[in-house]
Order: sequence, then C-alpha cells, then structure tokens
Amino acid sequence: MKHAIKTIFALAACSAALSACTTPAYVSPVEVTRFTGAAPAQLGQGTISVEAAPGRDSASIEFTVFRDQLERELSVIGYHVVASRGSQVAMLDIARTVAEGERRSPVSVGGGAGVGSYGSGVGLGVGIDLSGSPPDRIDTQVAVSIRRATGGANLWEGRARFTATDNSDYVDPALAADRAIAALFTDFPGQSGETIEITPEDQ
Repeated sequence: MKHAIKTIFALAACSAALSACTTPAYVSPVEVTRFTGAAPAQLGQGTISVEAAPGRDSASIEFTVFRDQLERELSVIGYHVVASRGSQVAMLDIARTVAEGERRSPVSVGGGAGVGSYGSGVGLGVGIDLSGSPPDRIDTQVAVSIRRATGGANLWEGRARFTATDNSDYVDPALAADRAIAALFTDFPGQSGETIEITPEDQ
C-alpha cells in the first residue's frame, strides 16, 4: 500500500511537469478603437509630454515601461517628446488583470476493497490527465488621449486591448506594452469611431 501511494505521488509530479509543456500559448489580436476630434491637422506635430491618467501611479515600474513605449510611438508620428510643458499632453492609462485558469487535479485515484474465497484484497486505480490546468490569462488594456496643454476637448483618443496566456511572451510588460501601443498607433490617427483588430502580421 505504501509503495502504491509513493507511486501515485511520483506520477502526479511527472504529470505536472508534462502539463506545463502540453498547453500551447494563446495570444489574441489587439482590439483597437480610436476617435479623432475637430482639429486633426494639429496632430503629430509640435511638443508633447506624457502624463499619467488620474489615479495611476506614474512612478511604478509598469507605468514607466508603457510610458517609454508611448513616447517612442509619439516620436514616430511626428511629435517632439518633452518631459513636461509640451504644447500638447498625452494622457496614459493602463490596466493589466489576470484571470485564473480552471484548476483541476492531474491525478485521480480510485480505491476498492473486497473479500473473496482466497482472502482479502485492496486495489487502487490511478488516472492521469496530462492535459494540465489551463494557464492564466492576462488582459492588457491601454487608453491614450491627446489634448492641448491649455485644455479643451481631446484632439484624439484611442483604446487598445488584447489577451494572452501567462505561458506566452506577453507576460513580460515590456513586450505587452510594445504590442498594444504599436497597434494603437497603426495608421495614425485611424478611422474615427471604427473598431479594428490588429494581428501580429499587421504590425
């Protein structure tokens, strides 16, 4: 009996190791929605500074990673990025949330005992699920709005969102930031009010 129990634990350990390799990574397209204000000619020129949206910690490592990527994209579309007091302001908001995959035991054990004509016996049945538990999913959302530093209505605003499992490369905030923000500024400023999906092949 003790030998059987040891065998069960050994099988459980093996199946856990195998399950990490059997679940493929998943990465969704990036869903992008953008809106352009009444003065599109003012976009992509002059100085601009990046600020954190209200309630966001501008000193956090994660925000810094996304801010740096946003500044690079703003430079690409024609802005001169400055640390502060730009003629325009890009307000950055980010959110990364984790949804846990459904957990299930990799090993199931069934036991039975009986008495026959030649004595008693104990049997154990072991079933192993090598598919493993599904990985957690990380939802990455980015929102950017551009306005004049003096205030007024937004000149432009956009949102990007995608989901990836935690066994993909996009568990890394730097790679997630690169993908989301690059998608957000694809063909800037984009068709106002239209929601599109950007795949890796489009970027």
